[in-house]
Amino acid sequence: MKFARFKKGEAILQGVVTENGIQQINGDIFSDFEHTELIHAIDEIELLAPLTPRHVIGIGANYVGKTADLPSKLPAIPVFFYKPVSSVIGSGAPIVIPDQIKEVKFEAELAVVMGKRASNLSKDDVTSHIFGYTVANDVTAPQLFHEDGHWMVGKSFDTFTPLGPYIETELNPDEVNVEAYLNGEKKQDSQTALMIFSMRKMIAYLSSVMTLEAGDVILTGSPLGAEMMKDGAEINCKIAGIGELPNPVVSYQKSAVAGHRS
Repeated sequence: MKFARFKKGEAILQGVVTENGIQQINGDIFSDFEHTELIHAIDEIELLAPLTPRHVIGIGANYVGKTADLPSKLPAIPVFFYKPVSSVIGSGAPIVIPDQIKEVKFEAELAVVMGKRASNLSKDDVTSHIFGYTVANDVTAPQLFHEDGHWMVGKSFDTFTPLGPYIETELNPDEVNVEAYLNGEKKQDSQTALMIFSMRKMIAYLSSVMTLEAGDVILTGSPLGAEMMKDGAEINCKIAGIGELPNPVVSYQKSAVAGHRS
């Protein structure tokens, strides 16, 4: 089942994707919701990020280029980082380049949406705590990384976490490819089997450090091939079974003129 969050007029609504459009639902998608008889045509609504996350947590440097490059021994501690909820945007919304730089980096990723409380999980228990999966773009300004390796500022600007278009609850995360197209040219295309820390291992580790809750979003890392983007670019991140996440890229100055959030 695919879940959507969308805007129609001034109302922000939720729904499930059907052959005829998006069927509106009421209630909490993580616990108790009901279907309505209202169906909205895709061309009559504005898709938003499919949820407002509780937290967004990413992992760095988590892919290799081929199976032979997977390490025989995992690092003792994965490289995790937070991204603020204020950085989240939806499909089609502009990614804004900060005023002090000229370009930013795209990083297409599979994102996990937690469905219930998780603490000290074993690897085998992880899947039962997951609600679904969406596409993410972990936009990054590496120019603003701290010289000692701190990533927060370079990951945290408004518009730096596109999510969408939907949350898919029936995806097999072990059998998908993460793709990215910059101005129509394929730049990333990798199986999730090339993750250094598998999805289950990273979530099990995270749950040993902090209690995860429904609505937490875990970004699972970006394949090799990520590049910088300039004003006027179009980035499209794709995962078959979930959908496409296109976003235009604009400069801070153009964004300010157009009235977008910076």
